[in-house]
Amino acid sequence: MSSSIDTNSMTTLHWVGVALAAVSGIVHLVLGVRFLPGAFGISFLIATVGFAAGIAAVLVNYRRRLFYLVGIPFTAGQIVIFAWTVVQGINSLGPIAIVDKVAQVGLVVVLVLLLQRG
Repeated sequence: MSSSIDTNSMTTLHWVGVALAAVSGIVHLVLGVRFLPGAFGISFLIATVGFAAGIAAVLVNYRRRLFYLVGIPFTAGQIVIFAWTVVQGINSLGPIAIVDKVAQVGLVVVLVLLLQRG
């Protein structure tokens, strides 16, 4: 594994995915800090680590295909969990949530496309 950034092999689609993951990662970081020290805050920070790890793996060209594959259910699962919390009345669909969910839906689409391209 190389520890240096390898952008030569990255396409525009890769960069779009990195940007979308960064948006969701930043949203989760802010919310995680806001909700600390509770379990909700910790769960947001764990998600932040997941997005950061995915971004790092893509940037250093480390097993990208595996990270695309893992990133799809990781991101889609967060969309489903959020929808469940809205239905349960635990959460609401505010501006930050809309930005986050649009970024996540876009990220899932990008990851599927990258996975299909091989």
